[in-house]
Amino acid sequence: MRKISRNRRRAAGIGADLMLSPLVVMMRMPLMAMDAKSGNPWSTEMARAVNEKMVATVEGVFAAQMSLLQSASRFWPEVFSGRTPSLLSGVAAERSVSAALKPASRAVKANFRRLSTKA
Repeated sequence: MRKISRNRRRAAGIGADLMLSPLVVMMRMPLMAMDAKSGNPWSTEMARAVNEKMVATVEGVFAAQMSLLQSASRFWPEVFSGRTPSLLSGVAAERSVSAALKPASRAVKANFRRLSTKA
């Protein structure tokens, strides 16, 4: 049996957390509908939703850039040690995508926990 790498397990965990997104949207819709009925377009839930998405986006972009910067800083040591540089093998891209999705995954999981207690 083939051993699953730690990065693949982490990516699978992030994917599982992001699968909660449709449920979070379904739990948020009644709250937003009640707020829209009251005539307040920027209610607490709407502002929280927009704020969480913007924060997760900025954190994800920053994490992806930092991951690529770390891979770039390891380029020459990897070349001189005889290994294939992670920037060329695709490992850096995989790490960068994983780092970019991690903040969104945390936000979705936190929202699911918070909204499931309201129901």
